[in-house]
Amino acid sequence: MSRSFKAVIRENRPVHAIHNLLSVAVPDDMPVPQPGQFFMVEVSKGTDPLLKRAFSLFRFTNGTLQILYRVRGKGTKLLGDLKEGAELDMLGPLGNFYPLPSAEQTPLIIAGGIGIASVFSLVERLSGRAIVFYGARTKDDLLMLEEVRRNAREVVVSTDDGSAGARGTIADALSAFLSNPQSPTPNYCMYACGPHLLLQAITKTARKYRIRTHVSMEEHMACGIGSCLGCVVKTHEGYKRVCKEGPVMNAMEIAW
Repeated sequence: MSRSFKAVIRENRPVHAIHNLLSVAVPDDMPVPQPGQFFMVEVSKGTDPLLKRAFSLFRFTNGTLQILYRVRGKGTKLLGDLKEGAELDMLGPLGNFYPLPSAEQTPLIIAGGIGIASVFSLVERLSGRAIVFYGARTKDDLLMLEEVRRNAREVVVSTDDGSAGARGTIADALSAFLSNPQSPTPNYCMYACGPHLLLQAITKTARKYRIRTHVSMEEHMACGIGSCLGCVVKTHEGYKRVCKEGPVMNAMEIAW
């Protein structure tokens, strides 16, 4: 079954100086996307840029797909300029998704910066069960924070400059939380998305506390369907394609 479809923009609004929330109407027969999956989105009708761009699912509700994205290059600048009513060629949902925790587990969800875009739908799906660790450079870079708080059991915030929450990285905040002797670590599972250095630090912590952890890998993608091999990452079982075998992977399998 083809996963290519046309979507119509309902809204494309700024939520931050360099971040937008894109809402599009999608066909009724599009498969329901799961937390952790992604879409390839057309950003130009011409040939510059030629390739679609990969974006994580942010939210899917009542036939409306939402994508939270950073405006940082030519492609996303063009996407950011599109208005209500514009039509986009899209491909998806693609990739695998976050495995849900068991009823006995307490999910810890860690997001660094724009990584919140990937894990938000998981926080929403878990509806008050997750403890969310959300870090950014400054308080102004914490995106959709109030919505995260409405859907989480608890939110732990950190910023590099100390302007919100604890000063330091969210990996530091996670380590401090888990070092508490009252933390029932055998009952935790973890999910994370963010910069590679953050995911590497989280994996080290997960290994120390023996917590099963899944991370969403963010790599540049050209095709999104596993054909071009442009998004491979090294694992202990050889190279794997982020778009096909991922983007969600067992953190312990990655050869950091």
